[in-house]
Amino acid sequence: MFCGDYVQGTIFPAPNFNPVLDAELLGGALQGFGCDKDLLIDILTQRCNTQRLLIAEAYLGAFSRDLVGDLKEKLSNHFKDVMVGLMYPPPSYDAHELWHAMKGAGTDESCLIDILASRTNGEIFQMREAYYLQYSRDLQEDIYSETSGHFRDMLVSLVQGTREEGYTDPATATQDAMVLWEACQQRTGEHKTLLQLMLCNKSYQQLCLVFQEFQSISGQDIVDAINECYDGYFRELLVAVVLCIRDKPAYFAYRLYSAIHDFGFHNKTVIRILIARSEIDLMTVRKRYKERYGKSLFHDIKNFASGHYEKALLAICAGDADDY
Repeated sequence: MFCGDYVQGTIFPAPNFNPVLDAELLGGALQGFGCDKDLLIDILTQRCNTQRLLIAEAYLGAFSRDLVGDLKEKLSNHFKDVMVGLMYPPPSYDAHELWHAMKGAGTDESCLIDILASRTNGEIFQMREAYYLQYSRDLQEDIYSETSGHFRDMLVSLVQGTREEGYTDPATATQDAMVLWEACQQRTGEHKTLLQLMLCNKSYQQLCLVFQEFQSISGQDIVDAINECYDGYFRELLVAVVLCIRDKPAYFAYRLYSAIHDFGFHNKTVIRILIARSEIDLMTVRKRYKERYGKSLFHDIKNFASGHYEKALLAICAGDADDY
């Protein structure tokens, strides 16, 4: 997707959709003594998010019960996280993940980075709204109080959702590249601020030009330069933003690979990325994963997860057995 190619998700609207019938089937699966988990997977992973919300409405109408409440009550562990996660509208899901990343003792910085480095202006605006509606708190204020330093400043910049869209000015690209190069050499507070403002506010298209110019000027790739010059979460966030600008599906393929292999299957990260990208670019993420790592995402999930949890993840992946 180098600066804007076509991308594809894995979950699409189901044809001949009947929310009332789906709600009745789910009611049967959830209300008995046992719980027909296979049926839950078959229905909820094979409907798009809008359809799932209509099923939840029909479920409430038919049983006077809340579908999400019933899923939480009847299911457990990671399988529950997947099924419940599928029921959130995307902005609410982002808000929910950010809230849980910041509440309690520690902060899950990787979650903040994954979400805020990759979302569009529109997605950020809706996520802020959802956060306020769900938690009666301001997302920007929570980020401000839970993080620190230049990492905090950059997250606050990203959460403004004020990136230019579609705009390019080749004439200033060289100038911008010089500023980036200086920022990597000097590393003063002022230079960090310049670097962050540029990466948070210029359009993806403009920054692609700037990165090419940076390579010409410095003989170095911008990611390598950032890795050499900066450290900590600020560095991780800078790199994540650059990778998302270049090729968002490749960024998520990399995040999934490291969640699976470097962290011994970091369930939260795997679940969050699969659900959040399922209707946007997950098919493209799978393609990048296979190209880059040799094994398919389907294969790696099959190796590490098990039971209905594995089955649900594979259904969202929409892979097939011979996709190795």
